[in-house]
Amino acid sequence: MVVVVSGEPCLIISEINADNPRLDTTEFVELYHTSGQRASLDGYTLVFYNGNGNIAYKVLDLKGHSTDDRGFFLVGSVDMLPKPSILLPPNTVQNGPDAIVLYHTSAARYSEKMNVTAVGLVDAVVYMTRRTGGAEFLAETLTPGEQAFVEDETALEGDESIERCLLSEDRWGFQVSSPSPGQRNNCTPPAAPATSPVITELKLGGGQVDGFVEITDAPAAGPVVLVVLDGKTDRVSVSVDVDVETSRNFLISMTIEKNYMKGDESGAVAVYSGRASDFPVGSPLSQIQPLDAFVFAGPGNKPSANLTETLIPGRQPYQLSNSLREGGFYLSRCGVASWARDPGVFWEAPQTPGMPNQCPWPKICPHSFVIPGGTESPPHLPPWGNSDFLINELNTDTPGAAEDGEYIELWHPSGRRVSLQGIWILLFSAHNNKPYREISLSGHFTTSKGYFLLGSDRLVPAPSLRLPPNTIQNGPDAVALYRSPFGPPSAAQRGIPTKGLLDAVVYRQRGSDKEAQELSKALTPGQLPLLEDPEVLPGDEALSRCRGLYPYDLSAFSVAPPTPLRENSCPRPPPAPEGVVISEVASGHWTNHSQQRAFVELHGPPMTDLRGLVLSVFDQERSGTVIALPLTGSIDQDGFYIVGNVTGADQTFPEGSTVPVRGAVVLCYDLFSVCRAGTALTNSSLRDVLVFSENQQLLSSLSTTRGRQVIPALRSVEDGPVSLSRCSCCEVRSPSSWTSSSPTLHSSNLCPSPAFSSQIDLCLGPLSSDGQEQSGDCSGLIQGKRVAEVADYLEKRCHCGISALYLQGANFSCVSGWLRVWGNIQALSDHQKALIIQTSHMNPPSAQGDVCSSPTTDRYTSTASTLGLQIGLIIAVLLLLGLGAALFTYFYRRRRPLDYYTMELSEHAEGLSDL
Repeated sequence: MVVVVSGEPCLIISEINADNPRLDTTEFVELYHTSGQRASLDGYTLVFYNGNGNIAYKVLDLKGHSTDDRGFFLVGSVDMLPKPSILLPPNTVQNGPDAIVLYHTSAARYSEKMNVTAVGLVDAVVYMTRRTGGAEFLAETLTPGEQAFVEDETALEGDESIERCLLSEDRWGFQVSSPSPGQRNNCTPPAAPATSPVITELKLGGGQVDGFVEITDAPAAGPVVLVVLDGKTDRVSVSVDVDVETSRNFLISMTIEKNYMKGDESGAVAVYSGRASDFPVGSPLSQIQPLDAFVFAGPGNKPSANLTETLIPGRQPYQLSNSLREGGFYLSRCGVASWARDPGVFWEAPQTPGMPNQCPWPKICPHSFVIPGGTESPPHLPPWGNSDFLINELNTDTPGAAEDGEYIELWHPSGRRVSLQGIWILLFSAHNNKPYREISLSGHFTTSKGYFLLGSDRLVPAPSLRLPPNTIQNGPDAVALYRSPFGPPSAAQRGIPTKGLLDAVVYRQRGSDKEAQELSKALTPGQLPLLEDPEVLPGDEALSRCRGLYPYDLSAFSVAPPTPLRENSCPRPPPAPEGVVISEVASGHWTNHSQQRAFVELHGPPMTDLRGLVLSVFDQERSGTVIALPLTGSIDQDGFYIVGNVTGADQTFPEGSTVPVRGAVVLCYDLFSVCRAGTALTNSSLRDVLVFSENQQLLSSLSTTRGRQVIPALRSVEDGPVSLSRCSCCEVRSPSSWTSSSPTLHSSNLCPSPAFSSQIDLCLGPLSSDGQEQSGDCSGLIQGKRVAEVADYLEKRCHCGISALYLQGANFSCVSGWLRVWGNIQALSDHQKALIIQTSHMNPPSAQGDVCSSPTTDRYTSTASTLGLQIGLIIAVLLLLGLGAALFTYFYRRRRPLDYYTMELSEHAEGLSDL
């Protein structure tokens, strides 16, 4: 993928109106070229995707078209004004969940009914209404890391549209506003809350010009003070009480003496709750969090890291131009970002004291758009996309007193460039269980490989977000990662926040494991804090994620050499355990029986060490991994290992997790993430699979060898809990090895037995793929596949757990295109035997003549009876040959009588010989 330099002009999707009041007769899509000038659209294609199936329902080749002289281009309904360049019938643009994507055709060809793709993507908007949802797959493919935009039809009276606006610096976003086809979007900064004033305009003095600050009037905020700080000393230069009596249109303007807000020096402006007497001139920077703040950097005059990180954590100072203007710099809040304390939302614009800001239309491009000629396609994303950001590596204690090599590395499992919008990092102290730093990552992106690094200012490679030295405490403490789009997680939750928690690491020093109990209980329950042991490695060391991608799982981390922005250098994994398979599985929701419990039983050689194996559970309803559990300990002396919340379990499921009603259980050898990320599993990593779901995406992703699934049959057990049990010891990843039965924890599975067999005699027309009879010829199809299809045919009528295992004693033959099945069919119990007998009586041999009465042609048998039939045929042939020889001798002698003369000579000869 080729990425646009943010200063270069590009073509973007600027506005979408997909849902009009009543009849959809004024729908439109607006493109905009950020040069603000006429631009050719040759080589571009606009594709409309339906979220129901994720396929294209409309494709528009833009060849031969161009934007107008102001950079706008409209595609829309025939009745709308101004008239679109490409006309659409009414109700063409679907309301959502859907997507509209701009591609460059140098990368691929695009057509209706094609599947969604990110190849050649230039820009994309994924949207939905509050009622629908369901755009997750489109968002994961087209805008990874960003959730689908919700077009709230109740946000405005009348019509509304989805409009692209600049959030902060060169980062774009969307908001709902009044439609403005062919015009600048209505990108108005959000209204300031009544409880918290924000800075709206500034003027940094030049020459003899005084400075100027405008803030919003917040009547419920109480007394407020404006503080100006020196960028060199971090001390207060000016503090002024805000006089609400001077408010004009809910805006308050204040003039600052020119010596304290110069356009060629660094400094800061902050708004605090309190009075000027609380911030005397010359006092050091307060550690109280401001209501809003603006930090600026003069040419070659950078403010201190302490000032920046305290006032605008996670943000960069506003960099002033090298050429100081005579009248100074006029800066207005123009970005529509909802967060405060971000200088990136300010642009140079005319001063408008007491009036709405006059913001220019930006001429910059979003970060991650492909320019023409870019042909590299992004990596394939998992078929489910619930994997979110994770803490990948943590270095809290570096050698030396400077502590200037600390860092936190995040990673997104998609392994590609992803927005960090709405993501927060909280650094907790175990001494009071409160965050000592809250850092917003909104506006940032990961690298092209999914990494994001924040750390000390002198760290190499340079972090995307710099922290003052010795910021990350050595422990006992915690680092927690949150998705909180509406502000800091601590603002809406008391105590240690857990809502929106994505990942967490609780760590300690030697001898301090009990001091972080409250943090462990809230963030990583049931786990001991990690120890970044300085004695493990010479030099520096880090806590690196080495054993999978399950969040807040401390067992996934190892002490390893630091590798910021690179693949973790993990200890060599143990050899893969051999011979371990899934033996029995049960969900706690398959029946309402009081003894129904969720568990997974493994079977293998006694005392086998299970390190390196991971048990993953997938839920088709939740579109992803619900459990990814690294196994510990070993198989017991009887060959069993139990995972679940049952008596005698060797390992329990994580809190709040269980085996779903429909899904899959996977056993794999996890070298780093394959068992948890939802990627396609390889034969080298996957050890065994049981799919109890009809979800074809899940079946294909888990590479089941037969493409089939096993669904628990509740009628197989008369009155009790139900499980799925393996009844074939050696064939892994095969659904034909499984049956429904009663649970048998720590003992041999209950499998079909000849002790409960009954006679079966069926005459069936050739079976279709769905187990239904059809016309045709069954010759050549009565092998293992046909046995399984006959079992499916019977199970669809019995619903009692019949599988190919039950037909080991049955015979099969093909007569005149009809399939005859006769012999013994096994069962688990007398109860199941009665159900099978009842089913077989419902399907007697066909009465169409005597087609199945003499099965003598094209005979085949099941695996169990093939050898006996072959031996019988050989014996019959030998008997026939012997009988034929005897008959030949008999008839030959009857036709040729004995020669008495010869007989007499023979007698004389015998007498001579006696002499």
